[in-house]
Amino acid sequence: MLTITDQITIADWELTESFTRAQGPGGQNVNKVSTAVELRFEAARSPHLPAPVKRRLQRIAGQKWTKDGAVVIFVQDTRSQARNREIARERLTEMIRAALVAPKPRRPTRPTKGSVERRIKAKKVRAEVKAGRGKVEG
Repeated sequence: MLTITDQITIADWELTESFTRAQGPGGQNVNKVSTAVELRFEAARSPHLPAPVKRRLQRIAGQKWTKDGAVVIFVQDTRSQARNREIARERLTEMIRAALVAPKPRRPTRPTKGSVERRIKAKKVRAEVKAGRGKVEG
């Protein structure tokens, strides 16, 4: 059971963990112990997340979102399998919490009268400068 907020918890059946050998330094240990963690969360099938949260989560997850609607997080930061599991669960929790926040709707605004006048005045000044660059009559 993974607790996101007081209202939202994720059941164990929605999470799948698989372990592989990590890349990078680790001496002889790296060839023997599977410390890298791949955490898979079946987000599209989750009954605990509302539809708008799922849509925002898909946008936030980006390439981590698979075609079948799962979020896949791969962690191989440390040499400890337990610590990598914690990091993967923390990253998933942060991602879902970010998806819970609804974006503020954008209110279209108009430029002020003064800014429009300043822009037009600047354009006229620039036009006069360029107009004065013609051939000299002499």
